Amino acid sequence: MFAKLINFMKPLPDAERLTDEKQIKRLYRNWRIKMFFGMYFGYALFYFTRKNLDYVKPALSENFGLSIIELGYIGTTIYLTYGIGKFLSGVMADRCNIRGVMALGLFASSLINLAFPFLPQFHAFLGRMHITLPLVFLASLLWGLNGVCQSMGFPPVAKGLVYWFSPSERATKWTLWSSSHTFGAFFVGVLIAYLLKFDAWRMAFVVPAIMGICYSIFLLFFLTDKPTTVGLPPIEEYRHDVMPVKEKSNLSHWEILKKHVLKNPFLWALAISYIFIYYVRFATLDWGTMFLTQERGFSDELAVSAMKWMPFLGMPGGIVAGYLADRWFQGRCTQMNIIYLVILAASCWGFYKVAGTNQFFWTSLLASFIGFFVDGPQNLAGGVQASRVTVQESVSAACGFTGMFGYFGAMLSSTGAAFISKHYGWQGVYFSCIIACIIAMACIATTWRKESAAVAAEQAAANK
Repeated sequence: MFAKLINFMKPLPDAERLTDEKQIKRLYRNWRIKMFFGMYFGYALFYFTRKNLDYVKPALSENFGLSIIELGYIGTTIYLTYGIGKFLSGVMADRCNIRGVMALGLFASSLINLAFPFLPQFHAFLGRMHITLPLVFLASLLWGLNGVCQSMGFPPVAKGLVYWFSPSERATKWTLWSSSHTFGAFFVGVLIAYLLKFDAWRMAFVVPAIMGICYSIFLLFFLTDKPTTVGLPPIEEYRHDVMPVKEKSNLSHWEILKKHVLKNPFLWALAISYIFIYYVRFATLDWGTMFLTQERGFSDELAVSAMKWMPFLGMPGGIVAGYLADRWFQGRCTQMNIIYLVILAASCWGFYKVAGTNQFFWTSLLASFIGFFVDGPQNLAGGVQASRVTVQESVSAACGFTGMFGYFGAMLSSTGAAFISKHYGWQGVYFSCIIACIIAMACIATTWRKESAAVAAEQAAANK
């Protein structure tokens, strides 16, 4: 059984190289579309089987008998396992095929979703077997395992974007794909809001699970691995472009990982910046509604109405950042990230100063600005930029590495922002977001010369 799983995950073998230029052009166009949209909707469904829990927490509290603190334990567990798993899955994805990793992660996550709403029955069964375990422990354990499965979603996508899209177009394509997480988070909310109308809270897990199982099977037939596995030339040959630096020596996978990820100072700088980018993202998103209701007198409904556009406006924010990085800076992301972070810091402070029930329009607008300008650095720094400061063979691991640090920032926003709010008020929370933006800018700025040199080398090689 284990041997079959290993064979299932192995990189797909190269096919016989095609020579007909018209056939190559047609197949490349078709496969690029299939790979992009297959990975786009696949990752959106990962959000269907992860963010669904956030929408049914009141129902879980009532039916599982869990307190708010205990629900917080479950959320913290998935942040932890997802963050660490993202790096480990990145290491694995570099040595496996794209469709195998993504399909397996979505399938396993869907099975966990099928089981999760029936945990009280399982807990009662264990009690009859004289096995005493707190229900919150079982829930955290199962949802933490879901975090491990969820971590298998992004690293194969990072690999797919590198192998199917060249550096000169990657910032645009990467940020366009990155809107999938907003797409997934938004539409799973729409689905669950509909299901809750019928008091069908269990269906909030069952329906996404069924969708995930069906799509994971579909991925096995729809996706492939690298272009060479279907007889196509590498992307740098097809588009007359140059890939990120390749490791030309005969280093092992572990040696490549150590040299180009674990001992890469530029990747560490981006990873540390990601902590603070994610801190701003989740501190403003997760705590914004509470700030408006506790300090500015908003009703629950009015606060949700003001805040709902923050994640949704992130979708165009990330896409615009990628387009402008390609259009204005030849694919370099450092400058674009710094511009976005400056405006993000101003937006955070403006939101804090302006927010009020008599300023609903400006409150909503500034919340939208935060969403718009946080998604650019989130998509570029840990994705496109990370792929540019390492070698092609370790792209998945590099992106998983930065992603792991990002979710450390998410954990920090949960406990850290609560601590700051208690001791320094909401002004302290939003001031901490400004400091986080400044630290992120300083870290990202250290990659300026490295990224510029990489782009210059690519352009020189392409002009030969």
